[in-house]
Amino acid sequence: MPVGVLGAGSFGTCLAMLCAREHDVRLWARDPEIADAINRDRRNPRYLTDMHIPERVRATANLEEALEGREMVVCAIPSHGVRDVIGRASRFLPEGAILVSTVKGIELESWKRMDQVFEDVLDPKHHPRLTFLSGPSFAKEVANQCPTAVTVAAREESYAISVQESLSCPWFRIYSSSDVIGVELGGALKNVVAIAVGICDGLGLGQNARAGVMTRGLREITRLGTRMGADPLTFPGLAGMGDLVLTCTGNLSRNRSVGLALARGETLADIVAGMNEVAEGIRTTTAACALAELHAVEMPIAQSVRQVLDGELEPREAVEKLLSRQLRNENE
Repeated sequence: MPVGVLGAGSFGTCLAMLCAREHDVRLWARDPEIADAINRDRRNPRYLTDMHIPERVRATANLEEALEGREMVVCAIPSHGVRDVIGRASRFLPEGAILVSTVKGIELESWKRMDQVFEDVLDPKHHPRLTFLSGPSFAKEVANQCPTAVTVAAREESYAISVQESLSCPWFRIYSSSDVIGVELGGALKNVVAIAVGICDGLGLGQNARAGVMTRGLREITRLGTRMGADPLTFPGLAGMGDLVLTCTGNLSRNRSVGLALARGETLADIVAGMNEVAEGIRTTTAACALAELHAVEMPIAQSVRQVLDGELEPREAVEKLLSRQLRNENE
């Protein structure tokens, strides 16, 4: 099956490598120099720089070339670029192609999930073939063929099963789901909790605090998700708790790193300037708080992270504020 991958960051690169096991792959890079380097050196000069990229991967900076004749198209670009890139790519998208989004974020300007953004910019004929892949999957470990389990969701689950069967291999196991909303929100909102955990870790508050924030954070994700129409059973799964655990505890987590840096007293501007890739949780925090207000859902951890990011509270003040909240039943 010919596969196109949009985005030559860490995750796009590792997925191109994964797909190349069985498929011919074209990898779209925004920067022509990255595309040229991949084709010439079989290495990405900016991301996963020590990994060899198979010959079956051909990189290009031309969207039309990247999509021509593709039966499956994987989107692995930052959430803030989806509307623009997919909008430009839509006229080149082959009819009948299955789309796989690996984007974990919420559009800041509209508060829309990625499935809603895709539906905004794509012709309705493509909507049934939209699928969304999420779960605990650091790009470096996928590239190194470490055992990984993820979930792919589609409203018509037959398309999710098609992705599952096409991309699964002995070390990359894909489960299918029909809960697009839950899989999307789990992947996006866990980044907010990871920033909170990073703050706790950076302040040296201990493993008890980390576990408490993760657990109550999952509760916030579940509350908002179910209010927005998700299946509550999705959130204890790979796209919910699985991704949350990895992002909150793994040393490769960009969002946890943001929290650690905030706890050290670094400014958000300096943190962002020093990052090689996007930490989706920064943008998602604002959108999550807006959605919580819209749907009348309490999300005190997300709100505290927003206040720290916006400079309204110091990290330690945010923790103290959370701990001084009114006592209540755990299931509320």
